[in-house]
Amino acid sequence: MNDFVLPELKQIIGAMLFVRKEPLTAAEVRRVLASTAERRGGVTADFAKANEKMVREAVAELERELAERKLGFHIIEVAGGWRLENDANCGPWLRVMLQKGRGTRLSLPALETLAIIAYRQPCVRSEIEAVRGVAVDAILRNLLEMQLIRVMGRSELPGRPWMFGTTQKFMEHFGLKSLDDLPGTDELRRMEAQMSAKGKKKPAGEPPPDLPPEDPNQMKLTAIEEAAARPETKAGEEEDDPIEREGLSEEEIVGGEGDEEALDADADDEFEDEDGDEFDDEFDEDDDEDDEDFDDEDEEEKP
Repeated sequence: MNDFVLPELKQIIGAMLFVRKEPLTAAEVRRVLASTAERRGGVTADFAKANEKMVREAVAELERELAERKLGFHIIEVAGGWRLENDANCGPWLRVMLQKGRGTRLSLPALETLAIIAYRQPCVRSEIEAVRGVAVDAILRNLLEMQLIRVMGRSELPGRPWMFGTTQKFMEHFGLKSLDDLPGTDELRRMEAQMSAKGKKKPAGEPPPDLPPEDPNQMKLTAIEEAAARPETKAGEEEDDPIEREGLSEEEIVGGEGDEEALDADADDEFEDEDGDEFDDEFDEDDDEDDEDFDDEDEEEKP
């Protein structure tokens, strides 16, 4: 006896979302449907006719059903696709079950740097440092290792420095459908005014209310919005993040393990041909001057 029952399109997409970690796009759904029809034939061939509109309608219907049934998870649209995500108010139980604490958050200097790149990409390191007023070499390396930013190629500026931009993982991490979802200046000012108003209304010494956890994506997005709206840091001002004072060269920023995938093919070839020579002049000039001064002092102290 054959118990096979032909599923609906929304069921197939729901199963894809269940086993998929990365966002699932409409184009990929159609590709899988077409490949299955080609390999299996039979009744699966009917789904190969599904167009993008049909896929989106099926996802919307599935999303409504999940919301109505309150199953503890829902569909979100992020980075040009869809994925399943657990409801934020279920977070406390999931953290206990998985024996995990709250996720590691980016430091404020890292958020500020990431916000500048997100709004001004593609941009070079000197542009970021001009806004922040401090060195950002170590932070750039950390953001590259976290795959939140990537190298987009070389600028036409003198020295042809690397240009940085955000990645798809950045959009996934902050719950953005696309970069167009980044808030504008007016929206940032309005949010800042609302936050200031809330701070004034709160009586001094009153303990915070016991509220359910907020949507983690919204919390992350709010953090980067605050960083983007924060006044520029003055040159010479001390930072909370000590790694900014490490003084890494650009070669060390983009040339570590795991960074090769962040470089496009052209940039990678150029990096290998030049053996990193052009990085030294651009980023190690201050360090060389300090070393020369130190050597001169040693020679003067010798009898």
